[in-house]
Amino acid sequence: MARSARAQEEIRRFLDIGAVQVAELDLDGDKAVLRPGPGSPPVTHGEVFVLVRRGGRPVGTLLGRVPEGADPRAVLAERARAECGPAVFGEPGEPPFASVVVATRERAGQLARALDSLLAQDHPRFEIVVVDNAPVTGETRELIERKYAERVRYVREPVPGLAAAHNAGLDAVRGEVVAFTDDDVVADPRWLTELSAPFAADAGLGCCTGLILPARLTTPAQVLLESHGGFAKGFTPRTYDPACPPGDEPLFPFTAGRFGSGANMAFRTAVLRSVGGFDPATGAGTAARGGDDLYGFVRVLAQGHRLRYTPYALVWHHHRETWRDLETQAYGYGAGLTAYLTAVLVNRPALLPAFLARLPRGLAHARTLTAVREAEGGGTPGDHDVRTHPWPRRLSRLQRRGMVYGPVGYLRARYARRTAVREKTAQRAQTAQGAR
Repeated sequence: MARSARAQEEIRRFLDIGAVQVAELDLDGDKAVLRPGPGSPPVTHGEVFVLVRRGGRPVGTLLGRVPEGADPRAVLAERARAECGPAVFGEPGEPPFASVVVATRERAGQLARALDSLLAQDHPRFEIVVVDNAPVTGETRELIERKYAERVRYVREPVPGLAAAHNAGLDAVRGEVVAFTDDDVVADPRWLTELSAPFAADAGLGCCTGLILPARLTTPAQVLLESHGGFAKGFTPRTYDPACPPGDEPLFPFTAGRFGSGANMAFRTAVLRSVGGFDPATGAGTAARGGDDLYGFVRVLAQGHRLRYTPYALVWHHHRETWRDLETQAYGYGAGLTAYLTAVLVNRPALLPAFLARLPRGLAHARTLTAVREAEGGGTPGDHDVRTHPWPRRLSRLQRRGMVYGPVGYLRARYARRTAVREKTAQRAQTAQGAR
């Protein structure tokens, strides 16, 4: 098939993807409580992406179809009981004092929704710090002062870039644990407790990540992204220990994308500060396009600290909505991947031999995963192993182009930051000289 014909077929398939409802189903013995997802209308007939909970904790997802005229709760509860078995949970323990950092830029409406969910956390002692990154208006500051006053601290970071914003938040926090999330999420009420409690149980833990699920699946782009896993990392808790590298991760710890995402991560504050925080030449808002979270994961693991993934710490993420958004995202992910690897090796050149030793097996593993993803079919929300929506080849090509660009983008961002620092230092010197 000619390239233009393939492209047209991909577009047709993309536009044919229909909306999917989002809901939560809490199973408690014979009882089942069905609720719409955050910001969603009540569940009706049609396809429904369902988060299944037991005892309030997430245990799995499924994609169900409710026939017209049927009771959605009854239909989905029957499916859930058949597919999601009973779960045994340990008590999370007493969580330490935690700080939540939310970096934002000119998105006051989304930020307010996120802050409302964060202020409703059941954590016994926490603080919230909003970092306003390179603002061009006073909208974010005005929102904090007008609506949240004493409950949220405001920090302004003039240097653009997500890593720079996160570092500003890291400098400002007082908690033993610092959690990071985005301004386009809705946090589950138990999110912060579940994300921070593992640090009290494991003194060697340096980082913890959690579950990210879609808040809405109303556009083809949102459904397609979630069909191929979205940001979810499954429903099995897992601890990554550099002293016992996992056999199924041939590039460990450099396959940091498997550990979690920046919209749902926490660090022991002292540990993150000890590794210098995030590289400010990475992340959205810089020429590197991304990779700041992955950089943080690898630096903490490389210092000998453990990383834990827990599906019980849940945030609902508002996925991007358009095809153009997906193109931007695919390119950015590719760029961020190789940018963060470049950053790690530039800042910790001692890791280069370990990286090169793992590279052959890692590349073979990556080729296998890519072949599976690009095979006919794609994932379906709630069942990431059964594929019905093909992943467009254009998005794969864009991601590969991004990977080629990533090291260049990182070096550009690094140079731009050094130039900005020199200019700022010169301006301060001139101001001081003029004051004399």
